[in-house]
Amino acid sequence: MTTITISEEIAQKIPAVTLVSIESTVVIEDKNDELWGLIDKKVNDISASLKVEAFGKMDAVAASRRGYKACGKDPARYRLSAEALLRRIVKQKDIFQINNVVDLLNFVSISTGYSIGGYDADKISGDIRFSIGRGDEEYQAIGRGELNIESLPVFRDSLGAFGSPTSDSVRTAVTNETKRFLMVIVDFGYREGLNDAVKTAVGLLLEYAGACNIRIKKIVYDKADK
Repeated sequence: MTTITISEEIAQKIPAVTLVSIESTVVIEDKNDELWGLIDKKVNDISASLKVEAFGKMDAVAASRRGYKACGKDPARYRLSAEALLRRIVKQKDIFQINNVVDLLNFVSISTGYSIGGYDADKISGDIRFSIGRGDEEYQAIGRGELNIESLPVFRDSLGAFGSPTSDSVRTAVTNETKRFLMVIVDFGYREGLNDAVKTAVGLLLEYAGACNIRIKKIVYDKADK
């Protein structure tokens, strides 16, 4: 299983961080109609009940915003992926349909408020550290092009930064050729919804991605325990 650690520079800035990695072998489909029906219903429910002003009251989103501010990044300018998805829904914009694995990840994200990374595990080189981006690092974000990751929480392997709670990179993107999928749920201090998020993610992977060899690991840093 891929090894993930939380760097000292993250620990110095954010009092509590929990990462949950879910690694599995999956079967990629361009689209799963049953899954998309589930997503469509969730989107309609959110659109009918949620307002933009309410995002700050969602515990997972609020904790993530605080984490970004602690690292020196403006969460209003560099939106966390969960909040960006929710904003699209509330503004009556479609969320993008990618493939069954990315789609189910997005379902978990909009259902829980957690920003979640999704990666082709075979494209990751060596161990992973959850760290902070530097100004001299190049980063090609999926659907965004060049992204300034200075002061942004990032996942980094031996080749450099490849993921963040704002946008994952092209380098480790999930494609139709992906066999081993790594999902990482990022919790910046709100833990009450984490177990439910993991349970939902695993259930969807089993149901809609033919997942097997599922391995789950929780990585925790809490300054209060030190």
